Amino acid sequence: MRVSHVTVRRRLTIVLLVGILLFSIIDMRLGYVQFALGDMLTDRARDSWSRNISFEPERGEILDRNGVPLATNVSAPTVFVVPRQITDPNETAERLAAVLNMPKEKLYKLLTKKSSMEKINPEGRKISHEKAKEIRALGLKGVYIAEDSKRHYPFGSYLSHVLGFAGIDNQGLMGLELYYDKQLKGEKGHVQFYSDAKGRRMPDIPDDYEAPQDGMDLRLTIDSKVQTIIERELDLAQELYNPDGIIAIAMNPNNGEILGMSSRPDFDPAKFQDVAPEIYNRNLPVWSTYEPGSTFKIITLSAALEESKVNLTNDTFHDGGAAIVDGARLRCWKKGGHGHQTFLEVVQNSCNPGFVELGQRLGEETLFKYIKSFGFGEKTGIDLAGEGKGILFKPEQLGPVELATTAFGQGVSVTPIQQVAAVSAAVNGGILYTPYIAKEFIDPVTGDVVSRKTPVEKRRVISEETSSQVRYALESVVAQGTGRNAFVEGYRVGGKTGTAQKVKDGKYLENNHIVSFIGFAPADDPQIVVYLAVDNPKETVQFGGVVAAPIVGNIMEDSLIELGVDKRKGQIEKELKWPDVPLVEVPDLKGMTRKELLQQLVTLQLDISGDGDTVVQQAPAPGTKVKEGSTVRVYLSGKD
Repeated sequence: MRVSHVTVRRRLTIVLLVGILLFSIIDMRLGYVQFALGDMLTDRARDSWSRNISFEPERGEILDRNGVPLATNVSAPTVFVVPRQITDPNETAERLAAVLNMPKEKLYKLLTKKSSMEKINPEGRKISHEKAKEIRALGLKGVYIAEDSKRHYPFGSYLSHVLGFAGIDNQGLMGLELYYDKQLKGEKGHVQFYSDAKGRRMPDIPDDYEAPQDGMDLRLTIDSKVQTIIERELDLAQELYNPDGIIAIAMNPNNGEILGMSSRPDFDPAKFQDVAPEIYNRNLPVWSTYEPGSTFKIITLSAALEESKVNLTNDTFHDGGAAIVDGARLRCWKKGGHGHQTFLEVVQNSCNPGFVELGQRLGEETLFKYIKSFGFGEKTGIDLAGEGKGILFKPEQLGPVELATTAFGQGVSVTPIQQVAAVSAAVNGGILYTPYIAKEFIDPVTGDVVSRKTPVEKRRVISEETSSQVRYALESVVAQGTGRNAFVEGYRVGGKTGTAQKVKDGKYLENNHIVSFIGFAPADDPQIVVYLAVDNPKETVQFGGVVAAPIVGNIMEDSLIELGVDKRKGQIEKELKWPDVPLVEVPDLKGMTRKELLQQLVTLQLDISGDGDTVVQQAPAPGTKVKEGSTVRVYLSGKD
């Protein structure tokens, strides 16, 4: 059958249109792939070719309040391998294992794994620069050295429980390192190179580098000068008394800033694996709970003064050696008692029956209202992990005996940091602050402050007038009472001793006490509160006034000097008792001749230097009070 020309043209036209349509679809698809999906497909291809060598960020440094580094970083390279790039695994394993001091068989397994990249762990992690140089010199294909770092604590065990430590991956594991890990750790960077399916590098594609973002630096409230003093005194006490443990805290009572904190036993954060977990896991100043003993009497005293239940100088009390409460005999520490005394003397003498009387005047509801208001029975909120909250009597457990024993610090359980915060409130004018140790976060590049923590006032617990009376009473304790060994000439130290029997299995232990002292200075305007507790000191009388008070006195004196606090006038004179040595005032010796010196100084020793005949310099300065028999150094100049 013959087909007409019209039919042929129609068919050709249809075929042409279909062809144009097909080519248009293909062209549009190609255009879409090229322009719309091109970047995505290229990225996918590059991803399939890419291999990453990660670069750890620098962990943020931890600094004291004055910028002294307490936790830093040191460079420590890490070894990576790309198995597919290794042409001779046996030889590579043999040569690399010799440098890393690891079994060849173990390394061979890593070099022959079917993976894109392997980290030599742990032998190749954070190695020395000498080893890294040796490995580079071998020129092994598929073996790479990545820049890495490890944590460094320049002062060893100094502030160890507070700082904590970081692990091999620079992750915080304890202390501030853990608590502020998110801010300190930063973000990883990497070098990205490209290889084909057989692991061979693709030379025409350049490597990509993304720099790591370093963590923020953390500035603390800690003053390294105060901390150093505390560490020194704890080391001396450890050597002298061989105790089961020691705790020390120094705080600014006017804002809650922790100036120093330490405990024994301690550890080196860089070698935490060398000590038992119960040592590094327990930051005793915030974790441990125990009966406070007589330091708790400050709370009872504050409550009684605030409620006008006592007048310290006008009200009197007779101590016959014990108080009988609901059939229980609650003894005073002094056999036979203190006899007739004012309530100021009750405080000075740390008389248990006298504080039983104050507790009874207050009553259960009022006394425990103040105890809770001062922060006991709850966490202080300090920015350290593992804080305890102590144990108080439940309302249904309270009776006359429980009220009486609580009034002088027995039968309740508190933490050291609770005591420091509470006593700070008692002497700072009556405000309870949240203790804190992280002051601010700093950008490591610009040095700008990213965030800053400010003091947090929880509540007012007593009035300024009551706080003033508490300060006076506690200053008299140091000058004329059981705290005399904490006396510091010119600094008006106030404080309270504590001696508490330890409890085990519900029973009090014999000759096993926690002896403590909490002090503050200057009494007219407190700038520092120091708490120290010694657990079971050996070969000594276990009293807070004997063991703990002199240590706090030493910490207080040197810390006040370092903090630039001036000496005060109006100090309550110290009541001398054996074996106290009288203090004498150093006279002005400048201008005196050698003959006049020898004639006038009879209570002080002289250390004379210089070839002249006239005093031109002396130390200590005129007006300074020193112990009788102390040495005064003078320098002579001028003609004989």
